[in-house]
Amino acid sequence: VPERPTLGNTDYAFEMAISNIRYGKGVTKEIGMDLQNLGARRVCLMTDKNLSQLPPVNAVLDSLAKCGINFQMYDNVRVEPTDQSFLDAIKFAKNGEFDAYVAVGGGSVIDTCKAANLYASSPTSDFLDYVNAPIGKGKPVSVPLKPLIAVPTTSGTGSETTGVAIFDFKELKVKTGIASRAIKPTLGIVDPLHTLSMPERIVANSGFDVLCHALESYTALPYNMRSPCPSNPINRPAYQGSNPISDVWALHALRIVAKYLKRAIRNPEDHEARANMHLASAFAGIGFGNAGVHLCHGMSYPISGLVKTYKPKDYNVDHSLVPHGLSVVLTSPAVFAFTAQIHPERHLEAAEILGADIRTARIKDAGFILADTLRKFLFDLNVDDGLAAIGYSKADIPALVKGTLPQERVTKLSPRPQTEEDLSALFEASMKLY
Repeated sequence: VPERPTLGNTDYAFEMAISNIRYGKGVTKEIGMDLQNLGARRVCLMTDKNLSQLPPVNAVLDSLAKCGINFQMYDNVRVEPTDQSFLDAIKFAKNGEFDAYVAVGGGSVIDTCKAANLYASSPTSDFLDYVNAPIGKGKPVSVPLKPLIAVPTTSGTGSETTGVAIFDFKELKVKTGIASRAIKPTLGIVDPLHTLSMPERIVANSGFDVLCHALESYTALPYNMRSPCPSNPINRPAYQGSNPISDVWALHALRIVAKYLKRAIRNPEDHEARANMHLASAFAGIGFGNAGVHLCHGMSYPISGLVKTYKPKDYNVDHSLVPHGLSVVLTSPAVFAFTAQIHPERHLEAAEILGADIRTARIKDAGFILADTLRKFLFDLNVDDGLAAIGYSKADIPALVKGTLPQERVTKLSPRPQTEEDLSALFEASMKLY
């Protein structure tokens, strides 16, 4: 295993930043009062076309009406947003001169709303100013943003807790994003009633995102091995590496996934399972929102960005798409077999939480044990048999590697450094899972 150089310039501190979170069945009815308490006069309500007809948005509209809140609705958010769909929402936000935002939806809606709030608050900024380097300029956010209340309707991204907004940069056919503590929501309204309208595959794919958030943040490079040490705290990245506080949330989320994800997928009437997965999403968000993720996510962005004709079951969309959670989990067996040489005890602990019997396990086999445990987990849940099943072949590997290389913000948090050859091997190993 190649050793990381000790530069004498690694970070010595980590920072914990999360949104306020309110949890409870039916808690969405309080949102109108929250906006009154904020003194909001012009509110932007963001959602997507599907959700605009469903109970979560109706619950928000009822609360706004009861409290006499003046709002405008933008329901044109794209599922798996692009730079262009972000720009459309930003234009709406700039024209509206809003003093508060409400996002009702999954990660696509909440991330779009974060970007709209950021660029409406910083109207002279170029779009690439805040986009992560090396694709954008990655400038720190120093302008004050308006309050944003996020109401998640899926149990996956944890976007209600984090300062990250992800989009598909169409010109480069790759996903990237904006990462800054400044864009995290003011308040996340976690209402488990909203998960009851989720179809089976959406529950599954969003649950896989929670699974990988927990696994990746727990196995990420430790914060005190990340370099360079920032010269100013505003430059300390949102994704800092694994740390003692993030570890607590990551492990707790992983235990909930192990106990409840299969139940939540198989039985839409299992309210206990769906409510717990909604909480697990927020818990994992607290973990990875501060520790970061690594190779599963870094490799997932070109898997989503280079999609050909794949259209997933249960997604009502007019374009090809690989759901984010699916694009992340398909590489997980290969990734954790690769990273386990560093901190194998953490990989073994994760495998045990997910159901592996490790009583006679050898520490050097940790990666294979976790990989096999993940394969069995995915097979039990009827997940597509690797990248080949969603339209990729070995001929696509160079393009997939090329799309992973700009994702330095996350790939450098892998506990084990990787070459282009390593990435090629990981994509090849992910073509078929079973």
